[in-house]
Amino acid sequence: MTHRILILGGTTEARQLAGKLAARASVTLSLAGRTESPVEQGVPVRTGGFGGADGLAAYLREMRVDLMIDATHPYAAQISANAAQAARASGVPILALRRPGWEPVEGDRWTLVDTFGDAAQALGPAPRRVFLALGRQEVAVFEAAPQHHYLIRSVDPVEPTLAVPDAEYLSARGPFREPDERALLEKHRIEVVVSKNSGGAATYGKIAAARALGLVVVMVRRPDLPDVPSAETVEALAAIVDQFGVDHFVEPAAERGV
Repeated sequence: MTHRILILGGTTEARQLAGKLAARASVTLSLAGRTESPVEQGVPVRTGGFGGADGLAAYLREMRVDLMIDATHPYAAQISANAAQAARASGVPILALRRPGWEPVEGDRWTLVDTFGDAAQALGPAPRRVFLALGRQEVAVFEAAPQHHYLIRSVDPVEPTLAVPDAEYLSARGPFREPDERALLEKHRIEVVVSKNSGGAATYGKIAAARALGLVVVMVRRPDLPDVPSAETVEALAAIVDQFGVDHFVEPAAERGV
């Protein structure tokens, strides 16, 4: 019997995990559809939302999913909450891939905040040259601080553009190397970097570059995520599935209400 695994993705690790597990199960990768031109995933892809936790639970039952893996971005808190709730409601077991966050090292000048709105306030009243290395859904709150010059980088264009008098836009997809990030910050005379604590190597270049240049980084803390069984790397999570097999996670049909 071929087991069915649903991976909630949108990260590089999700794509890598799907490739690793595709040889031993029928894998579907779910993407939110927020990125206009996602990279090739290598497995069947489902795009779009489910209709909240209830909709996801219904999908899990309808598609007879045996195991769900939450490999979404660390800041996709609502999706992770919906996944945990749907797993409980449907009886489908869940694992999570939780990439560890960055930790400050000597020379870092981090200002830690809880929300993107707090980050805008942390820039202060005096005009500054700010690099927003955030998703396009997250930059609108900076309209509340229109006195700054913004350099905004996102995978897809920011539409509509911000209602601020002084902003430049870059569309680019990582990974971003430290030397290139340093050159970018110097070229645009950036004074402050605003970042999520995404973790991983692909976007750490800007953090290392800011440290080398002595710049302040306004770092938005990670949101709280549900407490579900998890691993920090693709290899570790794949090893868990390999070690136990999908059967280990699957409850008897009677207990799942199937």
